[in-house]
Amino acid sequence: MLDQKTLDRLWNFEDPELSEQRFRDAMADQKYDADERAELATQLGRAIGLQGLFEEADALLDSIDGEDEPTIGVRILLERGRVLNSSGHAAMAVPLFEQAAELGDHLGEEFLAVDALHMLAIADSAHAETWTRSALEYASTAHDAFARRWMVALHNNLGWTLHGAGRLTEALVEFQLAEQWAERVGTPAQQQHAREAIDECEHALAGG
Repeated sequence: MLDQKTLDRLWNFEDPELSEQRFRDAMADQKYDADERAELATQLGRAIGLQGLFEEADALLDSIDGEDEPTIGVRILLERGRVLNSSGHAAMAVPLFEQAAELGDHLGEEFLAVDALHMLAIADSAHAETWTRSALEYASTAHDAFARRWMVALHNNLGWTLHGAGRLTEALVEFQLAEQWAERVGTPAQQQHAREAIDECEHALAGG
């Protein structure tokens, strides 16, 4: 199977159309075997879904055979859930993300398990704090460096959840933890976002 670094190099989340073309080009590259092309296809489906082409994305995900390779099955569950969530069917997405989290954990696919828990916090917004804390607990003990990288986004997401609930002091702690993790494993952009969140939260605490 492909490692996450390979997939990350193909992704540009700011430009899903460019990402779509990159995944199409990669799928045409004969250096990848059938399972790897199937894995690439799940990401192609995601890129199409990010453009709002939900029926096309769903049809593509339908066409991928993930029965013989469980990791592909996890990715199909994740991307089906994302398409449902983005198209306004969050409640239908929840059981898919739950399956993806359970199967990802069973397979030792830590990055995908955390991804699924992070998506549960989005789709099941009434329990966002619980899901995010579960994801943080899981990611903090992960062996996979890419899974631990989730700590930045998860602390940031929890910070905004708490901020929105008016729990500003708790939110500030989460933003500070996001900054610490960003300095350890994150990107310069993540470090900047964390600092901006801290500034905004401190301003709110000061009554600004």
